[in-house]
Amino acid sequence: MYDIVGRRNWYFAFSLLITIPGLIFIILGGLKPSIDYTGGTVWQVQYASKPSAAAVHTALVALGHPEATVRSVGGGFLEIRTRPIDLLLQPTAAPGVSQTPTPTPLPSGVTPAPSPSPTPSPTPSPTPTAAPSSSSSPTASPSPTPQPVIPGTKFADLEKQLVARFGAADERSRTTVGPTVGSELIRSSIILIVIGELFILGYLWIRFGFRYGTAAIVALLHDVVVVVGIFAMLGFFFGLEFDALFVTALLTIIGFSVHDTIVVFDRIRENRVRHAGEPFGAIVNHSILQTLGRSINTSLTVVVTLTALLLLGPATIRTFTLALLIGVISGTYSSIFNASQLLAAWYEWDAKRKAQALAAARKAPRPAGR
Repeated sequence: MYDIVGRRNWYFAFSLLITIPGLIFIILGGLKPSIDYTGGTVWQVQYASKPSAAAVHTALVALGHPEATVRSVGGGFLEIRTRPIDLLLQPTAAPGVSQTPTPTPLPSGVTPAPSPSPTPSPTPSPTPTAAPSSSSSPTASPSPTPQPVIPGTKFADLEKQLVARFGAADERSRTTVGPTVGSELIRSSIILIVIGELFILGYLWIRFGFRYGTAAIVALLHDVVVVVGIFAMLGFFFGLEFDALFVTALLTIIGFSVHDTIVVFDRIRENRVRHAGEPFGAIVNHSILQTLGRSINTSLTVVVTLTALLLLGPATIRTFTLALLIGVISGTYSSIFNASQLLAAWYEWDAKRKAQALAAARKAPRPAGR
């Protein structure tokens, strides 16, 4: 029988190998939040002259946006990101609604002159509306067309100057998020993750006990650090940003990791009754071998689906899919090679400590007269 528990130090070393670099890059600032968290205006556009990202950045600096970042996103499109720029006009009175001036108060004793009766205006002739053409056909592109730029806005002025330099613009998307919304989203995301882990910890403590719950939470934190660390490295080297769906992926990973760990822990608890008297490490090893095939097959089906979605799915959910894919692989690994191994090490360390205390008590000299 293969001894998985006996090689737990190798598994712990591998976990450190994949988590420590990620923590280093997190400290170095590699984790790059998207516009959802930082606020700003981001749009993807393709100009007729097909300028380079450096040329567009130079133009934006000259136009008063030194904070702008420009990068190529494939297909000839550039992604431009700046501080928040107004996309809408300031609210004004609705068109066609006349604002009545406030009447000037008359002196006492003066009677206002009667106003002439209004003359009825002629009824306007109805304006004929164009009938829809029967030969029109729906467009083949399933993606929604970006809203037109409203003339007179700050964004329209900036885009007009860029078009004058680089030619006609083919815009694919445009978004503006204020900094207040971004800070609220960061706070809400942190609260969601913390509350989720606390509820899971409480459930595991009630269901299995303190040691089981603590070992599962440590493995869960391992999965979160692995995902966030890998994104920090990708952000540091390739400029990959995480968006609001990234938090959804983390919450899903937390649930998946705990689900796989509970399967192993349930089998450990059953085998403690069936194999009473055996060392706890041997019981954990039996339980892992009995659930190993189920855990791998379950995770493999999810990995295949997520890989296909990552390669063939839309770009808008690529960050979400990548985070899920990394988390599922890490969650399967941590349930088998981290959570269960920590539990076995904890029980063996506690048994060793009790044996040493008992041996010390037996060797201690007894008081005289007894």
